[in-house]
Amino acid sequence: MAPSNLSHRQTHNLLLISKLLSLRDTASPLTLLLDSLEQPSTPLIKEYIRRARLSKVHVTLIAFETLKPFDGVDAFVYARRKTPADIIRDVSAAYKPDSSNIPNRRRLILIDSINPLLHSMKLDRTFHLSTFLSSFIVPAGPSASKPDTSLVVTFHQDVPGRPNQSPYTPPPLSLLTYLATTVIKLHSFSHILAQKAARDRSLVPPVFGLEEEQDGVLLGRLDKPIGKDTAEGVVLEMEYRRKSGRGVLEWYLLPPASRYPSSQVKEIVTLLDDHPLYRPPEDINAGEGEEEPESTFELRLTERQRREREGVVLPYFDAQQGNGPGEGGRILYDMGEEDDFDEEEDEI
Repeated sequence: MAPSNLSHRQTHNLLLISKLLSLRDTASPLTLLLDSLEQPSTPLIKEYIRRARLSKVHVTLIAFETLKPFDGVDAFVYARRKTPADIIRDVSAAYKPDSSNIPNRRRLILIDSINPLLHSMKLDRTFHLSTFLSSFIVPAGPSASKPDTSLVVTFHQDVPGRPNQSPYTPPPLSLLTYLATTVIKLHSFSHILAQKAARDRSLVPPVFGLEEEQDGVLLGRLDKPIGKDTAEGVVLEMEYRRKSGRGVLEWYLLPPASRYPSSQVKEIVTLLDDHPLYRPPEDINAGEGEEEPESTFELRLTERQRREREGVVLPYFDAQQGNGPGEGGRILYDMGEEDDFDEEEDEI
């Protein structure tokens, strides 16, 4: 890729992740977060709340697992042991515009985990996941009270799912992936570095946690802060789907919250390729002072080998001397009876 095209792509993707996390222009109505035991989605959820607080966006947290609301949450809806209809009613009642003269505030609805709802025994056959999620994005009621809503849903990949009641019904993860306009898969930075180091050596990338398939192993190697440049942060594998159908795939790195203040306005998310631990800077002076590549054997000829090579007589030297049948390289041809002699062509 040309340097200009690469720079344009990097700038565009950085602006895109900033737009998505800051909820500008409702770029992604439904965002799906895929986390695991190795890397929970809590740091990214807190980053959503921090940016929403700076932009004065109303934040509603639908809590299936969270016991206490995070800092910056405007409405906390406890959803355990509630039916989907009760959750929709409580979320709708949690947002009330201040005045009809003031433009509607943007709204961010966070679901800390959709898995308990999918596994709930209170679901009846009339429950549809797509209808449940769309009720938050486009709530029922008068059009004047509908704010611009962005929905962020977290799905735990390590939680086993229930078997489908019908063989024609897609699994919940496939349905969520189909409905989402943005899919963000979270990875541990140390695991990504270990896998990249293995691929650079043409080895099989290691697996961690439940993928190791070892008895009693739930979590693999965790981040251990050592030294100045440590493997801290969360790797975001993002897939953004445009209205045209084209997708944008990119890898980002979200640094830990301890490295920047809560009122930070400047963009903190960087491209994974720009991190020095993932792609170390190339040494410009590495090739200076080396005329030939180093090897375990000698590539140059000795003086004796050079003399013997020069003493070898190649076959075409005999033809150039004119002593052989070729008479100095001239082509000899004996005409046969079937040949037609033409004086004009022979003169040419």
